[in-house]
Amino acid sequence: MVISYHGGECFKVSFGNTTLAFNPISKDSKLKSAKFGSDIVLSTLDHPDFNGADSAAFGEKQPFVVNGPGEYEVKEITIKGFASASTYGAKKDETLINTLYFVTLEGMNLCFLGALGASDLPQDAKQELEDIDILFIPIGSEGVLDPASAYKLAVKLQPHIIVPMHYGEIGTKDALKHFLKEAGAEGTKKEEKLTLKKKDLEGKEAEVIVLSE
Repeated sequence: MVISYHGGECFKVSFGNTTLAFNPISKDSKLKSAKFGSDIVLSTLDHPDFNGADSAAFGEKQPFVVNGPGEYEVKEITIKGFASASTYGAKKDETLINTLYFVTLEGMNLCFLGALGASDLPQDAKQELEDIDILFIPIGSEGVLDPASAYKLAVKLQPHIIVPMHYGEIGTKDALKHFLKEAGAEGTKKEEKLTLKKKDLEGKEAEVIVLSE
């Protein structure tokens, strides 16, 4: 499995001949979108920063789009989505539905929290989010978790690897710096991509990995 980061909350996950796009950035977003072909798109929130399925199409082939709670099975990949709350991009006193995704592929479990705005997870998600290998968690405040709350939740979920997202241009200033301080990982250097096999996770406990855009 190869994971690369494309800004905001956009990640490309590839294995074999299959590619997944998590929260691809729409051409209508102020963020810079990255266009790459995907078989499956998972969008957590109906917002231009996260719903760019158009940028994940290639040729005449359109990706299978998952954009809400439910259970799905595509190309032998199991996907479970759970509704949660977010105020990212919301109007005053408005709460939006953000979908958490739990994805199983190549014997590994990926948990993608999207634009999660509260550290108290929905009950149905609590019962399912176990044995997380890779956790993608927002840390940028302003509608999503702040660095301290994000790290506290990450440790509670006990993943092997934590990948922070939603910082820089899309989050508050120094969000990544504060998150790494919470994690005691100030010296962490950004990696161009993350290449993993199941055996590589042995012995890892809440290890923070920062991917460069």
